[in-house]
Amino acid sequence: MIQIQDITKTYRMGDSEVNALRGVSLTIEDGDFVAIMGPSGSGKSTLAHILGLLDVPSSGSYRLNDREVSQLSEDELAILRRDEIGFIFQQFNLLPRMTAYENVYLPILYSKKETGEKDATTLLERVGLGTRAGHKPNELSGGQQQRVAIARSLINRPRMILADEPTGNLDSVSEQEVMKTLKELNDQGITVIIVTHEEEIGAQAKRLIRMRDGQVQSDERKVPLSPSKAPEASLLGPETSSAEVSSFHASEVFEHFRQGLKTLASNKVRTALSVLGILIGVAAVIAMLALGKGAQKAIEQQLSSLGSNLLTLRAGAVRVGGVTQEAGATTRLTPEDAQAIKTQITSIKRVSPSVTGRAQVTYLSKNWNTQVLGASPVYAKMKASVPTAGRFFNEQEDQKRARVAVVGMTVVRQLFGDENPIGDRIKINKVSFQVIGVLPEKGATGWRDQDDLVVIPLQTAMHRLLGKEFVDSIDIEARRPEDLDSAESQILELMYSRKRVPLSRRDDAFDIRNMADIQEALAQSSQTMTMLLASIAAISLLVGGIGIMNIMLVSVTERTKEIGLRKAIGARRQDILLQFLAESIVVSAVGGLAGIALGCGISLLLSAITNWATSVSMMSVMVSFFFSAMIGMIFGIYPAKKASTLHPIDALRYE
Repeated sequence: MIQIQDITKTYRMGDSEVNALRGVSLTIEDGDFVAIMGPSGSGKSTLAHILGLLDVPSSGSYRLNDREVSQLSEDELAILRRDEIGFIFQQFNLLPRMTAYENVYLPILYSKKETGEKDATTLLERVGLGTRAGHKPNELSGGQQQRVAIARSLINRPRMILADEPTGNLDSVSEQEVMKTLKELNDQGITVIIVTHEEEIGAQAKRLIRMRDGQVQSDERKVPLSPSKAPEASLLGPETSSAEVSSFHASEVFEHFRQGLKTLASNKVRTALSVLGILIGVAAVIAMLALGKGAQKAIEQQLSSLGSNLLTLRAGAVRVGGVTQEAGATTRLTPEDAQAIKTQITSIKRVSPSVTGRAQVTYLSKNWNTQVLGASPVYAKMKASVPTAGRFFNEQEDQKRARVAVVGMTVVRQLFGDENPIGDRIKINKVSFQVIGVLPEKGATGWRDQDDLVVIPLQTAMHRLLGKEFVDSIDIEARRPEDLDSAESQILELMYSRKRVPLSRRDDAFDIRNMADIQEALAQSSQTMTMLLASIAAISLLVGGIGIMNIMLVSVTERTKEIGLRKAIGARRQDILLQFLAESIVVSAVGGLAGIALGCGISLLLSAITNWATSVSMMSVMVSFFFSAMIGMIFGIYPAKKASTLHPIDALRYE
């Protein structure tokens, strides 16, 4: 039962006010068939909108089934509309991208009744459109579209049907079909309220209410009201209860995403442009992170070739009489110093003194200028230089000053080509040496080719080739990484003692380098560069997000009437919010997936064409996809919020 008492409705038009309703009072019994008639501007449509809970009165009381509804919140009104009222609009208000079946089923998305699919099919058959269920509105006649709208209004088993000019856009045959259907519904116990300006339509109602200037002019009972009976729910099968206001089902979320996909598919070019912004952003982030990660791995690989837990000790420069002498002039290092470090510091595992120099190397008619390194036998294990072919020299060969050599791959390529050099003799500065091994290939850095090297025994280099009395440096390997700092201080103290360096000259007496610190610094520099590249690339993700917001705002404007329809059939604010959020997330997710594929492709292409090291990590893929989805959600919130706050009657009236 509907009871309204002294209902008024005032609209503000600029500086003036328009009184659409002026103290209207009515009572409509359950099961009645009421026609509301009047000329344009009489207030009949405004009254219908208030009766249908699409609008709220400025003042007065409205009770529906003994419940005061004039002061309910928008979501509470939406639930009442969903459960109590079915709407039939003059313009049909069918969604053009949906089939007849999907349009009828749409209110189920908000009521979550378990028998929705069966009910939609049954209702279409009842209105004579069972064979047209898969057709879209543009494939149906006006009468057929109105019958689809009638079926949609019945899907939630309402107790009242409110029809606003239901025959206004129909021919006479379709008009008769629609009125016949409405009468049948009324005969089944459903209350029917029709707003019309056609006398022949009003004449078919049981009760005719005429309005003028916002007031009821006459109220005529034409057919006695039969005893009220409940609507015959059995026609649609057993009824199921509705979900609570705040609940969400997985099927509902899935349906929102499915509808989002259909909406986006109906605007392919615009959607593609939105996806493109996210795609480029994600692809750029993936590619930049891959480049940075690849560079970091290349640095790590090259650093690992230098060995681990290493310290390098060199002689420093000492000031004597205010003049800086030649580096190491008073603190030169000897093999005995290396032995002292090895025996007196327990945290030291291996020690390898070394000397270096440039030399001309010849083999038959070929010659090559390269670096010669004199080192002890433990150098191979300390510097990850165990030969891949042949062997390294041993302690006996070092003590005997044997003329044996282990050569790098660059020297092999320059002197021997594809031949096996093991056992052949080369001349280093005209001194004959036998090749006994080939060093592992380590690659080149920007300033040095690590494979352009010949390694010979330390004693041989010092006394037979380079003529040096002192070593150039001492490589020291600690037992554990955590021993490096303490070992460094102990080594310096030992050298100060052995060389008798006074306190005033100790600052520059020795130069000791911690390779772990160098590795860490290079790794941090690489990581910083990677993050910088990724941050620059992420700007395009931000631009893509702005593009999504722009597209979604346009979509809200274009679909204002659709939003009004969804609210009229029971959608709450959170339903509309989720609908538009789902669409923005779909755009960003599709763009994210495509961007991941493109980013991986670009990384592989860069690696193949430029030989740049690239490495696509699963973490970078997951982070990029996560941020693309977050971009869609963040930039979709404002348009979705704007859509959800639209008032249903304002949205339905939007042109």
